[in-house]
Amino acid sequence: MKAYLHTLQLIQYGKDCKLGPIELIQPQSMQFLSALAAGNQAKLMVEVLSNEVVNPLTMALAVAAKHCGGWFVCFLDQEQDIEDCKSQLSCYDLEDAVEFMHGNPCEVITQFKNIDFAVIDCKFKDYLRLFQIIDLNRRGSVVVLTDLVRKGNGAGFGEVLRGKRGIECVTLSIGEGMELTRIGVTCNHENKRFHVNL
Repeated sequence: MKAYLHTLQLIQYGKDCKLGPIELIQPQSMQFLSALAAGNQAKLMVEVLSNEVVNPLTMALAVAAKHCGGWFVCFLDQEQDIEDCKSQLSCYDLEDAVEFMHGNPCEVITQFKNIDFAVIDCKFKDYLRLFQIIDLNRRGSVVVLTDLVRKGNGAGFGEVLRGKRGIECVTLSIGEGMELTRIGVTCNHENKRFHVNL
């Protein structure tokens, strides 16, 4: 709940402070992802960006990491300056809540095991390859795909895993489309449905 409220406050701050060239947008998805990651007590969170700078969802995950003591790693394109990204978050006092890394996410992500929460931008050209190599926490993890309308004919993570035991998937119409896939022990017989009310 604290992460949700903190994210609401960021939206108010966003009227005076911009996140680089991007203004704070998609408040519903920011609040939802922040609350979901913090509520699941995610200890390892990753975000794979396309060629964009830090975005509002990066802020939402940084808030969640700050509130639940998680480790949040954001993979950047080689051209993006890490110090510039940190300075964009300093306006919100979140620069220390994120570890930025350069490199091809398909190569760098293999260093991380038991990922609890992953946000993957479908504008990243090899996002389907990430599905095969990402090491998720099988006891409970969440994978969120963003910018689904841009993915074209590709499959979503939930579509790839649909029908497998312990996997639930729902597609949300927030922002430019978002797919949420939950994996693990939270998917039991007593809790067959995954409700999202926005």
